[in-house]
Amino acid sequence: MSTHQVIEWTEAGHTHDARWRSENQTPPPRRVTTADDRMTADTAYRLACEGTALLWRGDYRGARQLLTAMARRADRGPRRPRPRRAPAASPAEAFHQHRQAQSRRARVLGMLLIPLDGDYGVPLRRAPDVRQACEEAYGPADGPSVTSLRELLGLIGAHEWRKKGVAVPALGGDRIHPHYGVFSPVRGEYVDLVAQAPLPDTPPPLAYDIGTGTGVLGAVLARRGVQKITATDQDPRALACARENIARLGLTEQVDVVQEDLFPPGRAPLVVCNPPWVPARPTSPVEYAVYDPDSRMLHGFLDGLADHLAPGGEGWLILSDLAEHLGLRPRAELLAAFERAGLKVLDRLDTRPVHRRATDPGDPLHEARAAEVTSLWRLAAG
Repeated sequence: MSTHQVIEWTEAGHTHDARWRSENQTPPPRRVTTADDRMTADTAYRLACEGTALLWRGDYRGARQLLTAMARRADRGPRRPRPRRAPAASPAEAFHQHRQAQSRRARVLGMLLIPLDGDYGVPLRRAPDVRQACEEAYGPADGPSVTSLRELLGLIGAHEWRKKGVAVPALGGDRIHPHYGVFSPVRGEYVDLVAQAPLPDTPPPLAYDIGTGTGVLGAVLARRGVQKITATDQDPRALACARENIARLGLTEQVDVVQEDLFPPGRAPLVVCNPPWVPARPTSPVEYAVYDPDSRMLHGFLDGLADHLAPGGEGWLILSDLAEHLGLRPRAELLAAFERAGLKVLDRLDTRPVHRRATDPGDPLHEARAAEVTSLWRLAAG
């Protein structure tokens, strides 16, 4: 029996229903009305703020224009004056306020809905062919459905990234092709750290890449001459993505991608992990690579590392200190976690991010981003 969620609406006096698709597990809206190109942006925004979803029946490009207009209104805020919110008392409060604002914005903009036919076709004028993008994210089509335009645009963007790929200088400019919901290595500083750090052997015969994602770090280690890499992940999308990238790069003889929760059995001279950097709750699939609730993956890696290192081996933890600048995880807490896990620090390699938001003074978290440093901690069993 199917357990998927269903969205219902009334149109031309008849009740209709379809499968509801939401990758971030947003429940289907309770109130739905149909809308088309005659609806103004002010009316659409007001209805969305009141909790009424708009199932689009007009021109597809008109829906995109309407979403852009709604976004402008969401960013501008209400026209009625409200008491000015006091400045955040701390970086942590600023972060939580920013996340709350993002959540409110996403909720309102997610009220503009797009119908999908049984084969993922969009039955609207001037609609693009999104069938492959939807199948890559949702799997094989299984009947008519409805999703938000915002989510659909995310699927289309992910499909384009998957086709184009991301050039990785540490791989000689070869490209990594991220799948939907798998974090893209667009922030190359952490990849460069793994490409530059001194290997514990020349080179080690075996390495583990924990939480491999796209497989980029396993590929870098293979190109550096590590004879065998076991790359682990527990997300089916990440496993498929890593296997595809490793095969495309011709590294299947060196890199074995396996499904594991953190460590595979055994010990290795080198164990590498780039866990999510910020201890917060993710709200979408791709955010699981950024937000780590209660630092669960970080602590899981540290607590199990000593038992999976070969004698004289090293564990490489690649971690941004953004959480420290946001007041979410003090440096002392990280160092105490090393000590509790029976680990000692051999060295630390640092680099500064060069992504656009690090230099954008208009970013709500600019002060923390401007101070951010990404580090590769070389750890050994104490």
